Amino acid sequence: MFQALINIFKISELRNKLLFTIGMLVVYRIGFWIPLPGVNQGELARYFQIAQEQGGAVARATSFVAVFSGGSFKQSTIFGLGIMPYISAAIIFQLVGSVSPALKKLKEEGPTGGQKIQEWTRYTTVALCMIQAMAWLGFISKSGLVYQQWAGTPIWWVVGVTTLTAGTVFLMWLGEQIDRYGIGNGVSMIITAGILTGMPGAINWVVTNFEPGQPGKLGWMGLILLLGGFIGVIAGSVLLTVAQRRIPVQQAKHTRGRKVFGGQRSYLPLRINHGGVMPIIFASSLMIFPSVIFGGIADATKNSGSTGWLADFSNWMSDNFNMGEFPYVMFYIVLLYFFSYFWITVQFNPEEMSKQLRDHGSFIPGLRPGPRTAEYLETVMERITYVGSAMLAVIAVMPMVVNKSLGIDFSVTQFLGGTGLLIVVSVVLDFIQRIEANLMMRNYAGFLGGGDDGKGPRVRGPR
Repeated sequence: MFQALINIFKISELRNKLLFTIGMLVVYRIGFWIPLPGVNQGELARYFQIAQEQGGAVARATSFVAVFSGGSFKQSTIFGLGIMPYISAAIIFQLVGSVSPALKKLKEEGPTGGQKIQEWTRYTTVALCMIQAMAWLGFISKSGLVYQQWAGTPIWWVVGVTTLTAGTVFLMWLGEQIDRYGIGNGVSMIITAGILTGMPGAINWVVTNFEPGQPGKLGWMGLILLLGGFIGVIAGSVLLTVAQRRIPVQQAKHTRGRKVFGGQRSYLPLRINHGGVMPIIFASSLMIFPSVIFGGIADATKNSGSTGWLADFSNWMSDNFNMGEFPYVMFYIVLLYFFSYFWITVQFNPEEMSKQLRDHGSFIPGLRPGPRTAEYLETVMERITYVGSAMLAVIAVMPMVVNKSLGIDFSVTQFLGGTGLLIVVSVVLDFIQRIEANLMMRNYAGFLGGGDDGKGPRVRGPR
């Protein structure tokens, strides 16, 4: 591995791409600490610290946004909205594109149609930014977290909405620059950088609370279980990310004169977790609403002093739909299964795949091309999705269970599973594979193996 790291810096093009990517991420982290004008950052930090200790719905919502967006509402900086509006816009067009004939036709046009859809995605991102920015500014204004001389003034509203929108657009531009001149997926790299910045705080919590023999503190056994769980969940996440079901595909033979062409045997890879982290994103997004809605109703009834079935029901729902409670976990798992199958229904088209196999002169041995092949592919995908959803549910629920049962802070347990860990694992694997491809293309050994002298296969390639 160390030889592979040295080889990276021997290749000028790969070295420049890597340094450019690091530079863009440094710019993102610098902007992450630039505060929003007019916001009382001290009161804001105190407000969210109290909310975090009480486990309120607002704290859960902001933690969820921080994981998926690469931004943070707790500091209310220019990158407070993060990259989430852009991701939301891309998901909207991806879902609409599967049912809209006009968008399907644009996709079939190739790069020209893709550029048009990308342009519409950017416009939608700006609209979503403005809506989310006004909602956030309204919340902190009502909560008394804005300086009095700025609160309620039209200038502050214009500056705040413009700044938050410009911050997200700038992050979108950074991601596109990484795609073009760096290495890796730009948006994913920004989200991953935001997630990994929480690791020093998690390590600090473990070091601070590591006092063997003290009640309520972390001992040797707890530390060993924590490290073992961390390694095991990472291994499971890697397995879930790369696991495939390979279906054998036979190419038909063609005879031209005295020569026979084709007849090769290959495989059609179907991912076990075809939806990636999308089922967790959808399920987590929906699970925020019950806690926020019923938590607000419970607080309103408590402040007004009213009693009755509505107050009891809202209190019960607010308590049992907190993260880690049994009803929350069970309903969360049900939503994971639902969205896993929903995602393959939207993204996986067995009829189209069967048609492509037939047009290329390929077939699955023992099956007739056409409807029979499509039916087989759909059956296989449904079965492997069931297994993949079970593995996804275990990884997603692990942080909540450890946090609730062992009393370990969620900033530590979020690295034992969940969406953040899956995002980090998938992005790191993609990043390593891209570097591996660049190294092997230039006759250097990559991270996955090579010769004893540090060189790869003896194949000529461009330097």
